[in-house]
Amino acid sequence: MANLKLKNPAGGSLNFVSADGASDLTVTFPAGTGTAMVSGNMPAFSAYSSSSLSVSSATWTKLQINTEEYDTASCFNTSNYRFTPNVAGYYHFTGQYDIATGSPTRAIIAIRKNDDTTRANGNDIGPSSGNLSQGAGMVVSKIWYMNGSTDYVELFCYLAGGATVDLNAYFQGLMVRAA
Repeated sequence: MANLKLKNPAGGSLNFVSADGASDLTVTFPAGTGTAMVSGNMPAFSAYSSSSLSVSSATWTKLQINTEEYDTASCFNTSNYRFTPNVAGYYHFTGQYDIATGSPTRAIIAIRKNDDTTRANGNDIGPSSGNLSQGAGMVVSKIWYMNGSTDYVELFCYLAGGATVDLNAYFQGLMVRAA
């Protein structure tokens, strides 16, 4: 099939009609410049820990997000718990954990890009708050540019208080705009 090039500098819409004429699809383009995306090439994922995670005190721990709810472009790896998108662009990520058992005195959540070269810290509940109880939740959210080949993100937590804590963790991301 040959390439098709359409040009309409003022924006507008384009209609596609099926060969039998029974159905059609209208695509509307903005007047500005940019890349038009279709849903098939916009990676998104939602994943969670399949059971409570046991996390030791006073150390940054990568959370074992090992169960996918969905992964539209097969970019989330449940073996190394990371998302490596295959399309360059801007992505929005959200991570969360809640304390299932234990009562730490400090809790932090972070999304790390490329093994901590860039980090987005979320909530940091410190010692002045007293011990955290079961059900306490930590959330982090960040938009990053991802190159579509080698950039990756992972979810981490830091807990302090001397005891092992069990967590339930969730991690999601989606492409918001092409590069």
